[in-house]
Amino acid sequence: MTEPGRAAERNLTGIWNGLYSYADGRSTPFVATLIEAGASLTGTTHEASTLAENPGATLFASVVGSRRDSAVNFTKTYEHPGPLHRSPIIYEGALNGDGTEIEGRWTIIKVWSGKFLMIRSPGREIKASREAFVRT
Repeated sequence: MTEPGRAAERNLTGIWNGLYSYADGRSTPFVATLIEAGASLTGTTHEASTLAENPGATLFASVVGSRRDSAVNFTKTYEHPGPLHRSPIIYEGALNGDGTEIEGRWTIIKVWSGKFLMIRSPGREIKASREAFVRT
């Protein structure tokens, strides 16, 4: 097992597969593309809509946040928000020791909250960083 201090050495840049869940047991899968520069975190997410009026449509959102050691915090804001996606969603989580999972809670202030988990394959941050370097 990797010691917890190693999480601080991991870059979050890469593609993450995630799942957020509600208190009633419902859950929604999503994909996040994150870019970490210094302590800043930016990126995008996309997920299939579960709303009755537009089932299966892809919902896009932007992500802005930060990381300090293993603590990861970001705010997700949907593009073209509908009635249920107006408010920003605050994510607060912790990066595991080998840099492959972020787990925590999401909150829409005074409305909803739940848990989330984001996973990427080991070594994916190296590949994503290398691809970003080659493109510049």
